[in-house]
Amino acid sequence: MGVRAEQRGAVAVLTLDDAERRNALSAAMVDEIVTAVGRAEADEATSALVITGAPPAFCSGADTSNLASLGGGQAESGSVRSLYDGFLAVRDASLPTVAAVNGPAVGAGFNLALCCDVRIAAESARFDSRFARIGLHPGGGHTWMLERAVGPQAAAAMTLFGVAVAGPRAAELGLAWSCVSDDEVLDTAVALAARAAETPRDLLRSVKLTLREAPWTPDFATAVAVELERQSASFKRGWVAERLAARRR
Repeated sequence: MGVRAEQRGAVAVLTLDDAERRNALSAAMVDEIVTAVGRAEADEATSALVITGAPPAFCSGADTSNLASLGGGQAESGSVRSLYDGFLAVRDASLPTVAAVNGPAVGAGFNLALCCDVRIAAESARFDSRFARIGLHPGGGHTWMLERAVGPQAAAAMTLFGVAVAGPRAAELGLAWSCVSDDEVLDTAVALAARAAETPRDLLRSVKLTLREAPWTPDFATAVAVELERQSASFKRGWVAERLAARRR
């Protein structure tokens, strides 16, 4: 039980593996996610990450024993915040991340999927906010990420009205990049991650940083200036010349 790491070329596949508890985010699982993401980022042979769960679930959310211990009205913000560390480690990763959502992604498990750059949904996937339905305000940036992913109406339907969204509908809403059969979801996610991994690792990090900063860029002129600085730096690294020369061979 824990997080299994598998290398597929330049792609690290991190699998939450506690099927008996539907890959719930226990304190131990959170620590293992943080460690696994850190190792993948430190490995120069890794250029992209895929996050998935051992069937039949992607991640059922925070471990119920953790929620029960915090649910008596005495929860401290620091104790609650520690539950976020696993999925925020994925969001903060500097390398591209893809979620292979192979079943239910519930509550904090939904956050884990939202924290990835791209989501590939299986037909059996189910995105379920569920926070309010169990008497809990959404946390971990859930409303911010969800509203950005699907817009205000769909975010309201999922959080206020408790609507769970299956894989095909998730693709229609833009919550997932695509929806594929269950037996194809992991390979599809790895193939997409491998496309990113063909790009120089430092360039991937630079582009991802620019994407992350884009919502806070004050105006178009600033966006152009930021991209000019980083584009100039990429020219200096020689990547363009190398790749154009390779195409001419």
